[in-house]
Amino acid sequence: MKLVLLAAAAALIAGPTDAQGSLPDVPLLAGATPAPDCGNLYGMAGKAFCVSAPLAAVGALADAYVADLEARGWLVAAGDANRVVFVKRRDGGGCDGLQMQAFYDTSRPAGPEATGYLGFGVIPGDVCASGQPGAAPQP
Repeated sequence: MKLVLLAAAAALIAGPTDAQGSLPDVPLLAGATPAPDCGNLYGMAGKAFCVSAPLAAVGALADAYVADLEARGWLVAAGDANRVVFVKRRDGGGCDGLQMQAFYDTSRPAGPEATGYLGFGVIPGDVCASGQPGAAPQP
């Protein structure tokens, strides 16, 4: 499972997505503000779809995104306190992967009104292919 998380993190910051790496099923939910620059943090601008909200609301917003993505057929495959990895079975076999990562500017005070971010990035390739242990979705 750690391998999947490392691959997902690398995918989010690796580079711009191409037409096959576009971000499916990621809407702008209530309480989220578009953040195309991703707060100018971690080199994510132009490489991830990001939204922002007050830091005190980011946890609830992340929960809302998990629920929304699950309703759209994405399954939670892995994660930790700040990251969730989703998989979705492809009609022709294999799986697409998507990751959501929560972050904020650690060089600034982390009060409840500070800006927090959720970044979404596609995990390239077939995340259910052999050779990627722990990537298969759980029923």
